[in-house]
This record gives sequence, C-alpha cells and structure tokens, in this order.
Amino acid sequence: MKYDWTIGEIDEIYHSPLLGLLFRAQQITREFHAPDEVQTCRLVSIKTGGCPEDCAYCPQSAHYDTPVTRHGLMRVDEVVSRARQAVADGVTRLCMGAAWRDAPEGPEFDAVLRMVRGVADLGLEVCCTLGMLTDDQARRLKSAGLTAYNHNLDTSPEFYGRIISTRVYDERLRTLAAVRKAGITVCCGGIIGLGESERDRIGLLRQLASQVPHPESVPINLLQRVEGTPLADQASVDPLVLVRMLATARLLMPKAMVRLAAGRDQLTREAVTLCFLAGANSIFVGDTLLTTSNPPPDADAQLFNDLGLAPMAAHARWTAGHRL
Repeated sequence: MKYDWTIGEIDEIYHSPLLGLLFRAQQITREFHAPDEVQTCRLVSIKTGGCPEDCAYCPQSAHYDTPVTRHGLMRVDEVVSRARQAVADGVTRLCMGAAWRDAPEGPEFDAVLRMVRGVADLGLEVCCTLGMLTDDQARRLKSAGLTAYNHNLDTSPEFYGRIISTRVYDERLRTLAAVRKAGITVCCGGIIGLGESERDRIGLLRQLASQVPHPESVPINLLQRVEGTPLADQASVDPLVLVRMLATARLLMPKAMVRLAAGRDQLTREAVTLCFLAGANSIFVGDTLLTTSNPPPDADAQLFNDLGLAPMAAHARWTAGHRL
C-alpha cells in the first residue's frame, strides 16, 4: 500500500479522463473485493439534536433552527430491537450516531457500551460515531465489541475552518489515533458540496490516504441541504464530481470499503450505477439516515436486481482478510 501520496499525484488521478479513471477503479475493485457484492449498512440516531458544535452542514447543531426534533439517548432495548430488524432486513453493519461533541462519561456512556454489546451479540458489525473520544473510552468500546468508529475529517485542513469553528482539525486526528490505539477499525471520510474547491477535495483525499494504515471504511457524503443550516442554499454538485471522488478514493485506498453515504436520494439510478462502477461497495439502507432522507428500500432492491448486485452476506468481510 502507498501512504505518501502527494497533492500532484492525486490531482493527476482525479483529473484523468473519466472513462479511464472508472476502468482503473473497477480493476482495483475486482482485485481486492467481490465485484458484485455491496455491503448494506443502517444508521440509527441514538441521541438526536442539541449538539454544541457549529458544523455548517448539520441540522443537529444547537446553533441553528432546523426541522430536527431533539431526542435524548434511546433505551438500550430499543436499539437492540432496531438491530434485530436490521438483521431481518439483511443488513450486516449497524452504525449508531449520537449528537455529542465529546462522548460523555457516566450513565450515558455505560448505556452505549450495553448497546454495543447487544448489537454485537446479534452478529452485526457495530460502528459508533459519538464525537471525540479519550483513549480509555476507546478501549472500553473495543472491549464491548465495537467493530469500527466513525469520525469524519469532512474536508481539507485548509477549508475546515470555514465549515466548523468549535473544534480544530487536530482534535479529529487525535480521536482517530485513540481509535487506532484501541484496535478498533477506522471509518473516516468526508463531504462534498460544502462550497469547497477541487483543491480541497484532493486535500481531503490526501489526508485520508496518508493514514497508516488506510481507513478500513471511507464514507463519501454528498451534502444534504437542510433548512436552517448555513449551507441550506448551497449550490448542488455535479454527480460526476462524486463519481471522481469515489474512483480516486478507490485507487488511493484499494482495500477500504468505499461507502456511498449521504445524498443518494439526490442521484439518478444512472448516477448511482456510475458510483458502483467507480468502486463504491457499500451503501446505507433505510428510509432515513440519521435525520435526513434516503432512497426507499424497495427502490434499492430494484436497483440491485437490475444491476445484478447482491447484498454482502454477514461476516463476509470477517472471513476474507484482504477485504477487512
């Protein structure tokens, strides 16, 4: 694996002729992954709204007046019930998100640990995104059975301050280091459509591909514009930009699960097909993500059928070391 990518090298890949870029990305996908399988994941918002961060894209920020209704931490049994339904629906990875700046100590964190144990006992991969973690919290999550921790970099270091002022880039990197130290796999990606430049997109990819090892999971999100947030009126991005991001991520981080994440409901079936061709091999299923819309399950099932794709079986990544 290569970890010392330069901006120039990534720029050359990103701006290469699109058909050739897709061909190369598909070759890499077939070398390291089952080409006709897509992992299906489900997101559950276990604590919604009221976040003290001011991320300009996020409807859960307490700084903005958005349609999101605040909810306290869900009960453990309710989360486990959602996980059982996910298993019944063929989902293999459950991702739990809480709108915190820092993962809290005390009864709330203890409840999250019980959620992780309950979901892991069902045979699902378990991912959490709870804000910033200490080394000790990461170790306790690992002991509870956590598979992965999501902590996105969002954008390039240079553009980051234009989107978020309540924390700095290095704080994100410190949490990722705590996750690695605990032996938890890393889920780390970003968002396009924030008003960033192409240079910022390439800078984000360089940050991701410079991690040693590469993140096992790389979600690429398309901005979901939500009323009340500072980016509610942000211009939409050409879907081919998303396709280029996914293909470049696939070439830079061959073994990673590249996840086509938020914003799929803004894409046509044809655009989503190009995303799969570009190397995306995971999606989030269900009518909603955390608090935003997602394509309905029947539409996803029809698209999979039309493309000849199959949901990845449970534990497929656990039994194929090169795909972990």
